[in-house]
Amino acid sequence: MAGGNWTRVEEFILLSFSSLPTEVQSLLFLTFLIIYLVTLMGNSLIILVTLADPMLHSPMYFFLRNLSFLEIGFNLVIVPKMLGTLLAWDTTISFLGCATQMYFFFFFGVDECFLLATMAYDRYVAICSPLHYPVIMNQRTRAKLAIASWFPGFPVATVQTTWLFSFPFCGTNKVNHFFCDSPPVLRLVCADTTLFEIYAIVGTILIVMIPCLLILCSYTRIAAAILKIPSTKGKHKAFSTCSSHLLVVSLFYVSSSLTYFRPKSNNSPESKKLLSLSYTVMTPMLNPIIYSLRNNEVKNVFSRTFRKVLGLINCTP
Repeated sequence: MAGGNWTRVEEFILLSFSSLPTEVQSLLFLTFLIIYLVTLMGNSLIILVTLADPMLHSPMYFFLRNLSFLEIGFNLVIVPKMLGTLLAWDTTISFLGCATQMYFFFFFGVDECFLLATMAYDRYVAICSPLHYPVIMNQRTRAKLAIASWFPGFPVATVQTTWLFSFPFCGTNKVNHFFCDSPPVLRLVCADTTLFEIYAIVGTILIVMIPCLLILCSYTRIAAAILKIPSTKGKHKAFSTCSSHLLVVSLFYVSSSLTYFRPKSNNSPESKKLLSLSYTVMTPMLNPIIYSLRNNEVKNVFSRTFRKVLGLINCTP
């Protein structure tokens, strides 16, 4: 990274929301801290409850546990550093720290795309082949699908992060974002990045479109199967089993697609930050809430667990 006007970058400065008044940043800090704690607690409860209660040992809840674990990891990668930048006492991030954050951001982001597709396939089998569902989605199949969902993140994150951070950086080291995302870091590179940008665009399209097409195919078949159910009650029950997943998919794909597929001319740094907040901060918090409020089985388990805890407290002298 030496030669000409190039300088070795040892660290980056995350500008985050520094353009906002201090009072607004303090308010954002409190808001995101509450959201962060709710996210960790909500997703941890989903994992613990679905593990503890035998009624929630079905394949759907197995994949839901994977999603909750993924959302916890996603939050731990992004939010603590963002909270530090809002307080203005921790705006710097080392070169290695930035690369590590970007690596795990790609890893968890790619894996979420494929895990949501796997969950859609699970709902397809449950609705379209209910009698064969336990046989098709046995423990071995579940494990294979989970591995297939988690694996793509490794090569994608490794190639994209290693390639980007092999470029020379020059001039400013200020990243106009609240975390080390690829587009703002790429702007600091002083070399020809055309090939990398082509790879990044093609890779993003494939990573988003392949799972998205699988989800659309699954739900097209699910919709066709639901329409064939004669009773209104049966239709409502069938739709309720996958409505939560549809809502989560919509939140994740709409917000991430708006971030990475909008024309450059319409992309201001502040608007990209707001859109990034929707899938890095808001969606991980909403997932456990959506699955809890829209799922009677989960609500009943939470209710029973709460009553047991109250009973233990009342029995304590």
